[in-house]
Amino acid sequence: MNWSINRTLWLWLAVGVLAYLVLPWYAIQDANGLLKIPQVFAGEQTGNGIMQAAVYGRPWLWLGLAGFFVAAAGAFFQSGRQQGAVLIAGGGLGALSLLVSGFLIGARGWAFESFTASFGELAARQPGVGWGGFVVLTTLLMLTACGIARRGYFKGDLFVAAAVVGCGSLLGLFIVFPVLKALAGAFLTEDGQFAVSAIVERVAIQRNFGMGCITGWGGGLTCGVAWNTLFLGLMTAGATTLLGTLMALMAERASSRFSKPLNVVAMLPIITPPFVVGLGLILLFGRAGIVNQFLEYAFGIAPTRWFYGWFGVWLAQTFAFTPIAFMIMRGVVQGVSPSLEEAAQTLRADPLRTFMTVTLPLLKPGLANAFLVGFIESMADFGNPIVVGGQFSVLSTEIFFAIVGAQYDQGRAASLAWILTIFALSVFAIQRSLLGKQNFTTVSGKGDAGIAMPLPSQVRKFVHAVALPWMAFTLVVYLFAFAGGFVQTWGRDYTFTLNHFRTTFALEWSQFGIVWAGTAWSSFFTTIKLAAIAAPMTALVGLLIAWLLARTDFRGQSAFEFAALLAFAIPGTVLGVSYIMAFNVPPFELTGTSLIIVLCFMFRNLPVGVRAGTAAFKQLDKSLDEASIMLRASSVQTLRYVVLPLLKPALVAALVYSFVRAITTVSAVIFLVTAENELATTYIIGRVGNGDYGVALAYCTVLIVLMSLVTALIQFFVGERKLGRRKAAVRAPLH
Repeated sequence: MNWSINRTLWLWLAVGVLAYLVLPWYAIQDANGLLKIPQVFAGEQTGNGIMQAAVYGRPWLWLGLAGFFVAAAGAFFQSGRQQGAVLIAGGGLGALSLLVSGFLIGARGWAFESFTASFGELAARQPGVGWGGFVVLTTLLMLTACGIARRGYFKGDLFVAAAVVGCGSLLGLFIVFPVLKALAGAFLTEDGQFAVSAIVERVAIQRNFGMGCITGWGGGLTCGVAWNTLFLGLMTAGATTLLGTLMALMAERASSRFSKPLNVVAMLPIITPPFVVGLGLILLFGRAGIVNQFLEYAFGIAPTRWFYGWFGVWLAQTFAFTPIAFMIMRGVVQGVSPSLEEAAQTLRADPLRTFMTVTLPLLKPGLANAFLVGFIESMADFGNPIVVGGQFSVLSTEIFFAIVGAQYDQGRAASLAWILTIFALSVFAIQRSLLGKQNFTTVSGKGDAGIAMPLPSQVRKFVHAVALPWMAFTLVVYLFAFAGGFVQTWGRDYTFTLNHFRTTFALEWSQFGIVWAGTAWSSFFTTIKLAAIAAPMTALVGLLIAWLLARTDFRGQSAFEFAALLAFAIPGTVLGVSYIMAFNVPPFELTGTSLIIVLCFMFRNLPVGVRAGTAAFKQLDKSLDEASIMLRASSVQTLRYVVLPLLKPALVAALVYSFVRAITTVSAVIFLVTAENELATTYIIGRVGNGDYGVALAYCTVLIVLMSLVTALIQFFVGERKLGRRKAAVRAPLH
């Protein structure tokens, strides 16, 4: 008998049974269930699972407890396969029965009219699950995972089995389930009847797939919105991948004096609310912008709206998403082994040939991942097209107006979301087919203390010629945007003032202490709290999923990976609406709580951690993991002491990106905020809607300073990956 395994089983069993006894089973409105533990025997609202089943007329809750008793019997089996079968039966059937009863029985009784007609009205209803139901479901799933491992799957590793089952359950519940519930609306007719013809009629129309041509810079595409979105996605993905790669090469291989300034400039767009970039570009290129004013003054060219259209959206998206590509590519460039480049030069390859035939091919995983992320981000982007798109329509804006416009056509919104999903899936499949089974391992267990090859002179000149002007352009845009918070009224009165900062973040002192008098403090503290909760969860789950995808093989792995990336394949507005539709009723009644915002932050930003981790894992030789396991280290120890120290660039990317995107996101949470949980972005949008641009920009300035400090702190505490290498020489003889 394996006492280590049985110890794990008894621990999960104890936790599950204890949850039945000491935790409130159902969610308690306007209160934290953990604070109601002393009242679990005091009433129906706060009652534990035993009380709900035995006293308050909900006998279906006994099924979960029965699952624990069946699983407990498995601890007495000697055979691993027999023990696994009993654990799967107990844990799986217990969890499934609770979930089925939760979806069938809601706050009004039976969830379906057919059940009411067949079985009559129920005497007892049930609200959404609380802490008790959550812990019980979790323990039943973990017991199921233990059973799967004991049956011989995942090489019998309990941790890997638990990670796959746990992460898969999270992806299924918080990504696949709400998205499918929203997308199902495409198959419903106007009277709510299911019909396949409904989605065909909504998709195959001229507005979606009409053919046309480019007629000019502004608003100039006459194609259908699907072709507009595809064109813009490819343009943005190509531009962001190119610029991100050039910036990464300049930071790591070109010149050390540009490394730190480049980090600062490259991070500006990602730590800034999206409307700041759009506003800065409008101040430059809009009808009343500096560029149009100069053209009118110098050449007599009348101001026009030439900037509004596909070009403006493409430029704004390139600003917004290039930092993501830079963060992905910098970790990949750092991982390129100098010994491979030195071997090529030993064989008399000149620096340019070495770069083209050795260095560049080793960047393929990062290039493919950066392109994929840029493409999906462009398709899902809502803020930039709505601000500077003009008459240029894309799928995300069409979905938004279909949902919140006068038409309120959820069927059309769902059908357009199907098109976005198909586009994303197609690019994902192309990426996998191009990379195939190629090997890009550059970090192995062998010593590697070489000097990274400096860029060839031709490549270095090209990098500087493109990246340096882009850095300067970025600074100009942000200088204009920052200035708006320090002037009285932009466009009329440019008098320097701090009144906008006093309005938002005023502090007063009274006899009772500090008074947070500014109007923005409530939204500020709420945003920081929720983002700080979501960021580490996003990074850890993202890297864990990346580890599972890179180091394990299991059935359904492709579907598992696609589910992890699905949140990027749809617009944030659709994700927000799908969360409302999925979590507004039992068994998971989360609408109106801060938890639903944290979950939206987490799963909306999860794909970046997955892609950054996947690109990094492709460069780590599996022999490192195998050597650790041969030395009798567990999977957890291997992750902690071998893998994570080599994944610091990916960890920094996931932490920074998830935190700042949680603070700056708009579309995904615009439908989820409440008066008690107002966020910074919704506060700013409200001010912009009222014409208080100075207040909005002042708030944005404070957010940018805050996120800069947080980014620096994350990089300081996490540190950099140590590979025993020295930096590329600044100047080296090139032959």
